[in-house]
Amino acid sequence: MAKSMIQRRQDAERERIEAYRASLRRVSAMPRPAPDFERAVEEAHRGFGMAVRDGKLWRPKLKTRDRARLRLAAARHLFALYPVPAALEAIWLDSSGLDASEIKLRKAWYIAAAGGNSLYKAGANAWLSRKEVHCFLNVSGDLTFGEAFWFAIARSFTEDCGLAARLARTKIARTPRGEVAFWRQVARFFCQHPASKEEIDDLCDYIAAMHQRNAAYNLNGRTLASLRRQMSEWHRDIAAIERIEAMRRRAAGRAPRTAEKQAQGRAWDGSRLEDWEWQPSTKEAKAHSEWFFIRQLKTAEDLVAESRAMHHCVSMYAAKCIAGNASIWVLRRKALGKIERLLTIELDPQDRAVQVRGFGNRLDSLEERKIIERWAKARGVRLMA
Repeated sequence: MAKSMIQRRQDAERERIEAYRASLRRVSAMPRPAPDFERAVEEAHRGFGMAVRDGKLWRPKLKTRDRARLRLAAARHLFALYPVPAALEAIWLDSSGLDASEIKLRKAWYIAAAGGNSLYKAGANAWLSRKEVHCFLNVSGDLTFGEAFWFAIARSFTEDCGLAARLARTKIARTPRGEVAFWRQVARFFCQHPASKEEIDDLCDYIAAMHQRNAAYNLNGRTLASLRRQMSEWHRDIAAIERIEAMRRRAAGRAPRTAEKQAQGRAWDGSRLEDWEWQPSTKEAKAHSEWFFIRQLKTAEDLVAESRAMHHCVSMYAAKCIAGNASIWVLRRKALGKIERLLTIELDPQDRAVQVRGFGNRLDSLEERKIIERWAKARGVRLMA
């Protein structure tokens, strides 16, 4: 039987209501789960058995479901008898970018400090003095753990809290803790020679590069002006290296790439002559374990470093070296644990020494000439008069 007009209207109304309810079900949020307090306690307690309170007795009045905030609240319940700075508490909130040993160390420091124990005796004495530990535990503001650590160190060198805070926010605070001894002297230098944060960051890039190149590098006897000058020279060296590298890449792009050339990386082919070394007899030597060696320079970095150290323009010969029209060799002397630069030598493609120069383009001495004559005889090099 056909439906009446009233029945059709009622059916249409029911369909509209069902469609509306279906739309509500699609857009309405799922019920929020309750805060997982047990998981927070387990994450905070994991690996540490020295809790001062029983985690099962924790009755938090927290509405947050954020795992990090719950974990911090659980850590406070388990370990804290005394308040600690936010820089120490931050490890419970976020440990991204830290390795397992660093996470364990920071949590152990929090537990020691929050429990009223000596942080100095708990391991901080490996890097901080007692005075610095006290400053670290009483730091205020929004400093991170690393910034608070270096703020404490800087405060041991200056009474100016503003200067210490500025240093704490530089790249010094992001240096490896294993190199604290070196960077401590850098912090002391900038406490004695204040500069802007931006300039300190720029100078730290230069200082880090020098320290990586030479582990014995230090700032003793340097001034801010001399450091600025040396950094400018370093930037010029980097620019020179980049220009040489660009030439090398263009030359490499024109030549076929063999497996051997790919393994060489940033070096050019150079001369086929082998490096050479010679150790004088005990009677001839002027120092214990004295020996000499001659090696070829085949990278932009070595060429620019030689030019800078010897005060001559050998870095301008990069294009000739890359093209195979010249090779650059250096004579070094090693004695008493130190290496001394003596000569820079240019060979042409026929292995003829067309230039031999020392520091500031000086000519070779009689003793140096005797050494390179030995090398020339051993490697078939022709020395020009």
